[in-house]
Amino acid sequence: METANPITEAQLVELNAAVEKIKAMIGQVIIGQEQMVDLLITAILADGHVLIEGVPGVAKTLTAKLLAKTISVGFSRLQFTPDLMPSDVLGTNVYNFKTSEFEFRKGPIFSNIILVDEINRSPAKTQAALFEVMEERQVTIDSVTRKMPPPFIVFATQNPIEQEGTYRLPEAQLDRFIYKIEVKYPNFEEEVNILKHHHYKGSSNDMDLISAVISSDELISYQKAVKQVHIEEKLLEYIAKLVHRTRESKDIVFGGSPRASINLMNAAKAVAAIRGRGFVTPDDLLFVVKPVLRHRLILTPEKEMEGLSTNEVIDHLTKAIEIPR
Repeated sequence: METANPITEAQLVELNAAVEKIKAMIGQVIIGQEQMVDLLITAILADGHVLIEGVPGVAKTLTAKLLAKTISVGFSRLQFTPDLMPSDVLGTNVYNFKTSEFEFRKGPIFSNIILVDEINRSPAKTQAALFEVMEERQVTIDSVTRKMPPPFIVFATQNPIEQEGTYRLPEAQLDRFIYKIEVKYPNFEEEVNILKHHHYKGSSNDMDLISAVISSDELISYQKAVKQVHIEEKLLEYIAKLVHRTRESKDIVFGGSPRASINLMNAAKAVAAIRGRGFVTPDDLLFVVKPVLRHRLILTPEKEMEGLSTNEVIDHLTKAIEIPR
């Protein structure tokens, strides 16, 4: 079955030119981390939220801030702390003594790209404040619903859950992220280059090097174009089979939901688009399988005690199911 309006060659050329501009901007500051940058860009094109996990100091927050600045949209940053309240995120009704009426004062969530820094530093009550807005792009307070203007994307960073003072994110919230990106330490050469960059830049600010290269309307048009990337039915069947297998595996307590299948398809379409193609290949799917699934799978206690990771389980599943070529 063909899409109603397949993505055109002209749209692909324009989209790829925009992606290269974004990468060039970010590359002035961020050294290495190419996979993280590619995944963040594809998440934006697929209109998905992203969870970025890594130890402090590996440029999680900086990369998200730089990427947001390359797009001419509203940006808001939230620092999650143990004492943060839901009203600090969403906003609240404030009594106006001049008019003798309550007025709604918007919280920082009312923007286009939201950076939630150290999301797992706040308890479940505050994290739950993001449930509705991340899924439905709207906020309901005192029975009044307010829609979020597109685009609306949440980048959330977190430290590894083994660290002191962190909380596990609720499964329902984890499922709302298209990706969980695991950021590793740079290799030796990259770290040397990082030191050189900071040595030679002097007192200049990294953020001053970055300017917007695409507009809000352009981003929305690219997101619509990505949806028209073609994917063959045999690859759709592969996605469904893979996600179903996560629910049947003896190593997994909770497998992927239908949202996982949809996210896997949308992410693969975005990968194909930034690679200059109007159709999805098996390699596009394999590139995003782990980021899409790793945060949705809950292993059995026995497997966790054995030290088995979700990445290893995903490897076993992908090897057990033949991908169509």
